[in-house]
Amino acid sequence: MSNNLKKIGCNKSVLASIDSGILEQFDLARVVAVHKESYTINNGEIDVLAELVGKLIFNASSPADYPAVGDWVLVNFYDEKTFAIIHEIVSRKSLLKRKTPGKKVEFQLIAANIDVAFIVQSLNENFNLRRLERYLVVVNESNIQPIVLLSKSDLLAPEDITNRINDIQKVMPDLQVIPFSNENESGLDSVRKNMQPGLTYCLLGSSGVGKTTLINNLIGKSIYRTEAVSKKESKGRHVTTHRQLTQLDCGAMVVDTPGMRELGFFSVDTGIEETFSEIMALAEKCRYNDCTHIKEKGCAVLDAVDKGLLSQDRYHNYMKMSKESTYNEMSYLEKRKKDKQFGKHCKTVMNYRKNLR
Repeated sequence: MSNNLKKIGCNKSVLASIDSGILEQFDLARVVAVHKESYTINNGEIDVLAELVGKLIFNASSPADYPAVGDWVLVNFYDEKTFAIIHEIVSRKSLLKRKTPGKKVEFQLIAANIDVAFIVQSLNENFNLRRLERYLVVVNESNIQPIVLLSKSDLLAPEDITNRINDIQKVMPDLQVIPFSNENESGLDSVRKNMQPGLTYCLLGSSGVGKTTLINNLIGKSIYRTEAVSKKESKGRHVTTHRQLTQLDCGAMVVDTPGMRELGFFSVDTGIEETFSEIMALAEKCRYNDCTHIKEKGCAVLDAVDKGLLSQDRYHNYMKMSKESTYNEMSYLEKRKKDKQFGKHCKTVMNYRKNLR
């Protein structure tokens, strides 16, 4: 393994997932940006524009079959390494994804092979425990270490910041929380200390919480465009329009993502269980194994809510996300089934016409 590949996060586990014979035919590179119909890849030396080989496109049956930012890919370079063709996606360590906004029953890829997810919320208008729980479900589902960054610490008194952190750790005691400010740069050293060479980090959060400004501060110069939050609506605008992997001087890599006002998901049982571990522990004490935690007698979860041991807001958020995950998963599987049936129908029609000739 070359030092150039090490610089962009390649390690023994990545190489172990690749047949050594394949590396005699292809070069290894990493996807650093995804565009509408092309990709930017990096081999540890330069960024190169790349496209997918036709076979990869033809065999794709879902968004997960396409490269995401952070993916390792097997490529062939052409024209003195000014252009490349992507032939295969290397097995992923982790994959962050979300349901597409609105009523579409499909999902979007956020990033792949992420080691740590920085979930960013601002300490003033954007702070929301229920929204934080949604991000944690997605991150925990992908087996990624979550760290919460609370931005705009310059706008609150120290005691108010402490209260916010306590609110989080009351329900998630093991979660690391770091307050910081992009304005006076307090707390930025704590963020930097949590970034290790060779690891890949991802910034998640709503628009306007300071993700892009944070990256600019970590880099040390304003590479990415930022925009102020609307005072009228207290909402940020989507300044980051695509995902991009950036290497920092410390050797860590970070992905900035567009702000997400809607974070839907499906098939996140593991993420829900890890995020709401205390509810899972209570559920084991329910009288019935198939307890829905809605109205059954002997439900330990409802009993904890009634006694004030479990907050109603956290309980309702758990129930809401569980139902949402189940509904979206069923809808997605039904959609895939219909797509397959339609594909078979088209093939039957084409074969019939062919036999008539």
